[in-house]
Amino acid sequence: MSRLTDLLAKAKAKDSQLGADLEREFKLLSSRLPFGLNFERHSPEAVELPLRPVRKGDKVRVLPARGSVKKGDQRLWQVKTIHKATKVAELELLDTAEPQMQSVPLADLIVVAEFRDTIYPGLVSTGMVMRGGDKPFHTVINGENYHVLKALTYTHRGKVDAIYIDPPYNTGAKDWKYNNDYVEGDDLYRHSKWLAMMERRLEVAKELLNPADSVLIVTIDEKEYLRLGLLLEQTFPEASIQMVSSVIMPAGSSRDGRFSRADEYLYFVIFGKARVTPWTSDMLRDVEDQARGEVRWNGMIRNGEGSLRTRIPSMFWPIFLDSETGAFHSVGEPLHRSQRVDEIDTPKGTVAVLPVDGSGRELMWRLSPQTFLEYLDKGYIRFSRRDPKTGQRSPQYLQSGTITKLEAGDIEILGRDAEGALELRYKDGRKTYAPLSVWNRVSHSAAEHGTGVVKRLIPDRKFPFPKSLYAVEDSLRFFVGDKPNSIILDFFSGSGTTAHAVMRLNKQDGGRRQCISVTNNEVAADEQKALREQGLRPGDPDWEKHGICDYITKPRVAAAITGKTPDGEPIKGDYKFTDEFPMADGFEENAEFFTLTYEAKSAVNHNLAYARIAPMLWLRAGAQGRRIDKLPPEGWAVADTYGLLTEVDQATPFIHAVSQASGLRIAYIVTDDDRRFQAIAKRLPDGVEPVRLYESYLSNFSFANGE
Repeated sequence: MSRLTDLLAKAKAKDSQLGADLEREFKLLSSRLPFGLNFERHSPEAVELPLRPVRKGDKVRVLPARGSVKKGDQRLWQVKTIHKATKVAELELLDTAEPQMQSVPLADLIVVAEFRDTIYPGLVSTGMVMRGGDKPFHTVINGENYHVLKALTYTHRGKVDAIYIDPPYNTGAKDWKYNNDYVEGDDLYRHSKWLAMMERRLEVAKELLNPADSVLIVTIDEKEYLRLGLLLEQTFPEASIQMVSSVIMPAGSSRDGRFSRADEYLYFVIFGKARVTPWTSDMLRDVEDQARGEVRWNGMIRNGEGSLRTRIPSMFWPIFLDSETGAFHSVGEPLHRSQRVDEIDTPKGTVAVLPVDGSGRELMWRLSPQTFLEYLDKGYIRFSRRDPKTGQRSPQYLQSGTITKLEAGDIEILGRDAEGALELRYKDGRKTYAPLSVWNRVSHSAAEHGTGVVKRLIPDRKFPFPKSLYAVEDSLRFFVGDKPNSIILDFFSGSGTTAHAVMRLNKQDGGRRQCISVTNNEVAADEQKALREQGLRPGDPDWEKHGICDYITKPRVAAAITGKTPDGEPIKGDYKFTDEFPMADGFEENAEFFTLTYEAKSAVNHNLAYARIAPMLWLRAGAQGRRIDKLPPEGWAVADTYGLLTEVDQATPFIHAVSQASGLRIAYIVTDDDRRFQAIAKRLPDGVEPVRLYESYLSNFSFANGE
């Protein structure tokens, strides 16, 4: 160990950055557990930023010529000088023993951010939908999710009630990238790259969750569920973790020579006092009737062992129905043990219904003739629809437990049908179940209620394997169903299903939950080649419009709210299951769309990046109401949930306005003088949090990066 320490010290003396990197990796190696999940962390991930202007000091890559489908130079260069007149940059190759320089047009460069780099994020609004009045806004953020998570440490640290993510399943079929390369099935480091990618994001997500009461929900399939389980245990040792198996493909997905896969897995990582809330379904057995409020009627034929007529002959008796109408006529006496069915004396114009199953076995009724007639008089008996071939109808009855609930008032009587049977419905909230750890719900079929829903909202736009809307809704309901003001985050948001599910939860109980959806604008692998052949590159408008955020996520969220497709047509079809209504009705919700920006520290310090920082101040204050988008000429301004003081000499009128406002949560005070900040903070009303700009912002991101 001492020898390694000496070598590290020498490396630091020659190259401080190299020495720091080696020391960090050494600490990781020395802290590894003898048991548990060990994997290579790999070199820090890097992301290309096609929309970011090139600045002096940036790390960049040189793009291939337009029209080329080749990968291009993946080496990193640093911008040493920019010639504004000629729009050319002087570059120096990084991580090389021999200095190498070249001059490249700015248009042929793309900025690269490595995940070890400190970033100073901002947001630019790219549109909004408003139908929700004063409700908080849902937000969709286009950006590399790791960097967006870092940004959210400033706005939502410890505030998130639930995270739902559906990360790439690492199928080897170009479903995700590591360092700008698709990870394919023959990659020897495929699993460790996936774990490194997930670990980095989960570590930041941990800072966002409310440690006292929150949940992280992660979906996965058989390719990585074992490794994911170990990773979650190591990352969240303080949490309680459960895994649920859920049928999402009832028809099965074939595996050559193996069982067809019909399910996937959900990990629930539960923090603090968070608890699973009982619901109207146990998620496995068919209790849809209770979920809709309907009361279950049971078939009257007894089945199972000991159900043959010979056991209790008195329970084998005929029910006579009118042969023309199928209406109830009368009942007959029980048959003797040796009496044949064809010996029954059937009243004229009737047919006999007996407890005989499909294979011809003669069984028993669950009720005696006398009890049957008593139940019939009370409305506790009803008959199924008439069989067109036999003319028969099967009797159904209310079990004793249901009758007890009816008499106790847990079930309300809506009326009687034409034959006198009671029409019943459970009263709200009276019938609940503890959900099981195996789910089999028709509503969770990904094909019908994932792909099918996306097709209705954004016709002719394809997205691979979207989750069932109702599956996400159910998963979240167990933890935020009783939290109408909760904040939900999805940082692998894909087609925007989580935001859509949150809107449905809000409609069901009048909630004001808000969802933060994070996705990049990656163009699908099979489309990139065609676009490159057309001479397009990332960053070109005609390239970006095909990216997942602009082409799928934003249009889907907008369509869900407005009830109209991107072409302005009313969405066809109805929502189903828990809350049924036309999709064209939309939702009374608000949503705003943003793109992540990367600001220069000096610009932030000198108040030159305020326009991009402004949305983050608004997000931190609750993403509700008016936003202060420009520096106020009066030196201060007050919005619905926060105030901004940019000139400390105007503190008195600012504090007066803050005191008069209702619902204010935060007062942002721009000053480099901590003494003046503290003096102003003391004069603020109780309940208003003072936040110093830009000290709080800059120190947050230095801290988030480990500095």
